[in-house]
Amino acid sequence: MKLLIVTAVSEYQEAILKLFKKANIEAFSTSEIDGFKQNHGLIAMQSWFPTANSGNESVLFFTFTDEATIDTFFELGYEFNQNLETNNPIRAVVVPIERSL
Repeated sequence: MKLLIVTAVSEYQEAILKLFKKANIEAFSTSEIDGFKQNHGLIAMQSWFPTANSGNESVLFFTFTDEATIDTFFELGYEFNQNLETNNPIRAVVVPIERSL
């Protein structure tokens, strides 16, 4: 068993749910989060309020599942990211579970 963690901008929430369905991920949890990216240099200085950090509305998904299901999700997620017109790919990581109750 492994833990799959997926983050993306909120606009992709429905797309991720479809990817989960295609990968046969039926049980998962979600949470709304604010995503931040540090701005450096000229871009940060051109802001009206350069000291103010603004977050992007994002969503976090996590699920405990097996390796075959994760492999399927990664194939689908890679294909999804290849077809994006923006620079906001979905991100996914896998964490091995050593013990659980």
